[in-house]
Formats: sequence, C-alpha cells, structure tokens
Amino acid sequence: MMIKKIILLIFMFGFITKASANYDNLAYNYTFNSIDGQKINLVDYKNKVIVVVNVASRCGYTPQYEALQDLWTNYRNNDLVVIGVPTNNFKQEPGSNKEIKDFCETNFGINFPMAEKTDVIGKSAHPFYRWAKKNHGIGAIPKWNFHKIIIGKNGKVVDTFASFTKPNSKKFIDLINTEIKN
Repeated sequence: MMIKKIILLIFMFGFITKASANYDNLAYNYTFNSIDGQKINLVDYKNKVIVVVNVASRCGYTPQYEALQDLWTNYRNNDLVVIGVPTNNFKQEPGSNKEIKDFCETNFGINFPMAEKTDVIGKSAHPFYRWAKKNHGIGAIPKWNFHKIIIGKNGKVVDTFASFTKPNSKKFIDLINTEIKN
C-alpha cells in the first residue's frame, strides 16, 4: 500500500503547473528589432503587463488587429503594452517590413509597437519565444498567427491564448484587468 501512495505522489508532482516554472531570466532580458529599424527593449516595459502577439496580414484572424489596437488605446495608460510580431512561419505574411507596416496603419490604424518580421517557431525562433516555451511549456508555442502571450508585471508568462481567442473576449480582458491590478 505504501508503494502505491509513493507512486501516486510521484505522479501528482510530476505534473507541476506552469506557475512553478524556475525562470533563469525574465522577459525583460529580451529585445526585438522594430518594424522601423529601432529596438523594442522589453525592459522599458518593466512593471507593465505585456501582450506579445504573432501577427500576419493574410490570416483569417487578421481582423483581430482592430481589437488589439483597441486594447492598446484603452489600456496603454494603465500599465499595458501590446507588441505585434509579424511572422511568415505560417505562410501568411509574405510582405516586407514596409509593406506590413503600411498594411497595418492603413487598414487598422495600428500604432502599438511592432517588431520586424520574425520567426516565432522552430530552431530559428526569436529568443523570446524560446524563453517562453522553456518557462511556460508548449502552450507558449504559437500554433498559428494571433497567438497571444501575456507577460505579468513580474516579467513572467502569466498565460497564453490561442489564435481563436479574441483580444476583446471577456476571458482575455478579465485576465488583463487582473494583471494590471497586481
């Protein structure tokens, strides 16, 4: 009977949740090259909630740009930043950085920070995405465009949201509001 209890305990603790991740470093250690050729230093957003979203212009989820811009407009003065990371990993962002920027500004009025076109999956994934995977698990790996990674004010991954979760959904906004209050 004692062996069964030990096996049960090993099994239970073998699935430690993402909240107990042992971070070697924080999101603030990472930078992106911006779509304008500048740097996006995540350390500049220390003590803010950061929403990092891989985006694409030719995706069925592209209309989410509008909700992301609304999120940025409504919350940027409340300790939140939205960062768009264009990627062609899913073959839906073939344009140049200039074409991407023009598309976003013309069609959605985007003025939140945008990175240059970047790999978000695989061996060539940006170091931020490799860090998120290491510390949060497979949920941090984008399965498609408009995958959202929420970084808390402590610089750690709070949660991730699949592409189909809209940035204006109740679940998403409730988490943002909770994290802003922390």
